[in-house]
Amino acid sequence: MTEFRNGIWCSLAPHLAADYERFVAEYEFIRNAEGRGSLDPTYYHALPYQDLSGKMTAQWKIRARTFDHLLQHILKPLADQRQQPLRILDLGAGNGWLSYRLSRLGHLPVAVDLLTNDRDGLSAGSNFSSQLPVMFPRVQASLDDMPFASETFDLAIFNASFHYSQDYRKTLAEALRCLRPSGTVVIADTPWYAKQESGVMMVEEKHMQFRAAYGFASNSLQSQEFLTPERLEDLARTHELTWQEFRPFYGIKWALRPLIARLKHRRTPSQFRIYTAKVPA
Repeated sequence: MTEFRNGIWCSLAPHLAADYERFVAEYEFIRNAEGRGSLDPTYYHALPYQDLSGKMTAQWKIRARTFDHLLQHILKPLADQRQQPLRILDLGAGNGWLSYRLSRLGHLPVAVDLLTNDRDGLSAGSNFSSQLPVMFPRVQASLDDMPFASETFDLAIFNASFHYSQDYRKTLAEALRCLRPSGTVVIADTPWYAKQESGVMMVEEKHMQFRAAYGFASNSLQSQEFLTPERLEDLARTHELTWQEFRPFYGIKWALRPLIARLKHRRTPSQFRIYTAKVPA
């Protein structure tokens, strides 16, 4: 059952809400400790190009470069082809910055997330309403169980969110269900490793860091956490997809990280790539 509360369509089944309760509590605690969000609406208006808080500048630089690459190489060609505004699923929308930017371009996004808080979740999207003629819809839902009719959207973007999935096959299947024939799915800003063992080491290190900083490992949700060539190949085979890979340039320091890690005999750091695929017609 879907309810409309405080500008958000709440469509999270009670049993799923219970399943996610601990994850949401831990996630919000960590994000708050990191200083995410702001009481100033202009902070949200500036995203992803500026972090007016100055607390997560490096991360927002990555988001901005990914977004620009997405616009130039994926969104614009699709819009030119269809010659009309695109209906877009913003999956893992957080505060809604991507939906805001897409709305400003004339598209029709729907922001989907589990979190509804007013600093880093869907309620923070209200900061964009004064800047838009029509506010984009915000929907609280699991990415594995969304309240949309099949074959409704032209584009689905996993907005730095795909790695939170507990089952990549299931999460991707739900996004594909919502797409029209020849629609496009995009996975952006999910950590990518050439080797499985590097990703496993990253997860272990992250849990250790969280335990030291916050007193818990933040592993209540058994998320997949990262992508590898093998995982992408499995998804392509399972869903009969052909991935197209894009590699945004994040700066020379970022590009040199794998080389420096090898020279120092350290774990290969994660990389960010954009993967897209079309729904079979």
